[in-house]
Amino acid sequence: MIDPLERWRQYGEKPEYAGLLTYGGAPYTQDPAELAGFDVAIVGAPTDDLVSDRPGARFGPRAIRAASCPPGPHLESKVDAFEELKIVDFGDAAVLPADAPSSHAAIEQLVGQVLDAGLLPVALGGDHSIAGPDIRAVAARRGPVGLVHFDTHTDTGREVFGVELSHGTPMFRLVEAGQVVPAGYVQIGLRGYWPGEREFRWQADQGITSFFMHDVRELGIEAVVERTVELVGDGPVYLSVDVDVLDPAFAPGTGTPEPGGMTSADLLWACREVARRLELVGAEVVEVIPTAVGSADVTALVADRIVRETLNGIALRRRS
Repeated sequence: MIDPLERWRQYGEKPEYAGLLTYGGAPYTQDPAELAGFDVAIVGAPTDDLVSDRPGARFGPRAIRAASCPPGPHLESKVDAFEELKIVDFGDAAVLPADAPSSHAAIEQLVGQVLDAGLLPVALGGDHSIAGPDIRAVAARRGPVGLVHFDTHTDTGREVFGVELSHGTPMFRLVEAGQVVPAGYVQIGLRGYWPGEREFRWQADQGITSFFMHDVRELGIEAVVERTVELVGDGPVYLSVDVDVLDPAFAPGTGTPEPGGMTSADLLWACREVARRLELVGAEVVEVIPTAVGSADVTALVADRIVRETLNGIALRRRS
């Protein structure tokens, strides 16, 4: 186990630009035997071989770690997730360039090690195809799960450009395999021009609930989250956040940006509230491209806060 804060312990905190890069300065290990006693493990899934548009999400995990803020109490919720939860950075899955099946197997194995040790996994993507191995690992141990899915797109295509394994198909495959409970599956933030009638007809037949951006605007994010909590109900739930659910003004660095999306303030509150009110058994943030033109570290920064607010929600739930 490596403590990135060790040399700065006497000062109370470490400069963000110095020392070993881990999420929020969390202790680091690659040994599953050292996970015992922790509550949450951060895992990286740096692969983007299955994108349909702009590549670069493979650089997301490293950028999110670099953008992560140091531990401290959240000024709104008054909770310090790093104080109330024992958080460890379990490193990246052993992904292989141009070999998506092997990369997915490595991700599923890594998430499975986290779950077998009794921790909650939080995955840093990577493109959205990582939802497949992430959720399969959870469902293999907890049974079929509910799913709260923030995204511009449904990712319920049967294929994209004639290819079945894609970042646009993981949710279809998970529902068809019985690993996600359709009645407990809620999508939030949909907009734009994909998918089409076929996908939405299949979703309606399954009983999946979709909140479009016009629903978020008209009802308000509080009402949408309230209805989501009611629909998902009790039992294990997975949280999947594609940063393209945000308007490109807030997350320009992503593979398939779509204007007219959520604000970062609404999304951050929603992630914390979902984590506070539902029984999360895993979470992920995906499709962060820090190298996209004009993005600088804006998208990685909001992705870090998505993770941090989710951790805050988990801590608040454990308080109660």
